[in-house]
Amino acid sequence: MSRIGFKVINVPDSVTVTKEGNTITVKGPKGELTREFSSKISFEQKDGEITVSRSSENDKALHGTSRANLASMIEGVVDGYKKSLKLIGVGYRAQAQGNKLVLNVGYSHPVEFETPEGITVKTPSAVDIEIEGISKQVVGQFAAEVRAVRPPEPYKGKGIRYVDEYVRRKEGKTGK
Repeated sequence: MSRIGFKVINVPDSVTVTKEGNTITVKGPKGELTREFSSKISFEQKDGEITVSRSSENDKALHGTSRANLASMIEGVVDGYKKSLKLIGVGYRAQAQGNKLVLNVGYSHPVEFETPEGITVKTPSAVDIEIEGISKQVVGQFAAEVRAVRPPEPYKGKGIRYVDEYVRRKEGKTGK
């Protein structure tokens, strides 16, 4: 059984957390995030720490999820989140043009993405993509959408993959 919901969240001095009803706003050096939580979960802040509690035993999953979401919001406004992708394949390349990401990944046309608000996309080289932002959910979702354009295939390993991702390779027809 998970005990994540009972862990105390430490709030740094540079972060202010305000609560209005079920809506919590977190302001920090990198920006501001707002999220609405369930009324079954209550938050109590004192001495730079936030404790999360639930109203009944039936809300255990919601308890842990709400605590993790609030901790991610605080970490995001202090440090931010970053996902790195790598393009592997002959002729595959990426370009960040203003608020667009243009991918050439073997299709007859380039694939273009509008970057969501609050996200910065950098391409340090033609085959590397760095996605940064303060919201863990938005950064992860955008990185997953970019990866879904050409997921890595198991025979040659070509495609778009996360930098720390391991792609298990298969032998193919001649590997008896």
